[in-house]
Amino acid sequence: MSMTFQAEPAYRHGSPAKTAVLLLNLGTPDEPTAPALRRYLAEFLSDPRVVEIPAIVWKPLLHGIILQVRPAKSAAKYASIWTPQGSPLAHWTQRQTALLGEALQAQGLNLSVHCAMRYGNPSVASVLDQLKAAGVQRILVLPLYPQYAAATTASAQDAVMAWSRRQRRMPEWRFVNHYHDDAGYIQSLAARVRAHWAEHGRSPKLLLSFHGVPERSLHLGDPYHCECHKTARLLRQALGMSESEVVVTFQSRFGKAKWLEPYTEPTLIEMARSGTERVDVMCPGFTSDCLETLEEIAQEAREAFLDAGGKTFHYIPCLNDEPTWIDALAGIARQHLQGWPIQPEPAAEQAEQADRTLQRDRALAMGARD
Repeated sequence: MSMTFQAEPAYRHGSPAKTAVLLLNLGTPDEPTAPALRRYLAEFLSDPRVVEIPAIVWKPLLHGIILQVRPAKSAAKYASIWTPQGSPLAHWTQRQTALLGEALQAQGLNLSVHCAMRYGNPSVASVLDQLKAAGVQRILVLPLYPQYAAATTASAQDAVMAWSRRQRRMPEWRFVNHYHDDAGYIQSLAARVRAHWAEHGRSPKLLLSFHGVPERSLHLGDPYHCECHKTARLLRQALGMSESEVVVTFQSRFGKAKWLEPYTEPTLIEMARSGTERVDVMCPGFTSDCLETLEEIAQEAREAFLDAGGKTFHYIPCLNDEPTWIDALAGIARQHLQGWPIQPEPAAEQAEQADRTLQRDRALAMGARD
């Protein structure tokens, strides 16, 4: 079976190889409207990594029912968190991209930093096309998912490899699988909590809500559940809190299957009914505020807790563009960039290298004429 490759840019012998870091986030609709949500959800919910149901069963449900009903409801939710800058997730991802690029350049690394979305825009394929056209030949793919899950991290790698299958000349790849226990990441979370305490006082309860996945994924070997609990344990220790003061839950359940438990909103309701008057809630698995944090937690979960008798609910924002997080992200990138020649050469060495390349090209050209 033959394979059709994309047209390649003209190859220039001796052209310097460029390096890039590609941040990958989940994605967002282009606008908070039903048509935009239909496009976004169709791509998202068609990913077999996300919905592990045979296509012959799932596709009729998706296109016959879900995409006819859910887009309008989801659009209203997105509208409630939309900002003048547009989608919060897109805004914070772009900020992280710009700040990480500045941080790595300031540390003397000769590379560029870009971002793409697994679903929606800018797509993985479109950004990789741009990098290839710019002569980038080494790419570090850094998903903005601290904990590894097949539905997120592996799916991001799927998108990269799908693009690669259409290329004749592929770049050199490196993938970051996870950083759930990275010291810089944990300290940036702890700094976020401490800053909140400094302004609002310390709560007797800190609830850490991670995005849920079907429980079946745990039994199939997905490390996500364990990595979420390790993040929670390390954060608790960094904050000097006891086990009874920190609660770990999972949110965003979809469908009727059993997902990782305990579920976030029912746990908050039970806490309120049992006499917990104040709770602080943080979402360590999200590095950028988005629908799941700003609407599902800061709005819906807050309302559920207060309606059940709770008195005070504080949502602690995601890391977003906090300096401690950008420093941690730069550290993670540097760790995985080791060994690649990305330190800028001194001017004299650059001139000498350029002269050697020119002489080599001239010799090759003369040999070809002979």
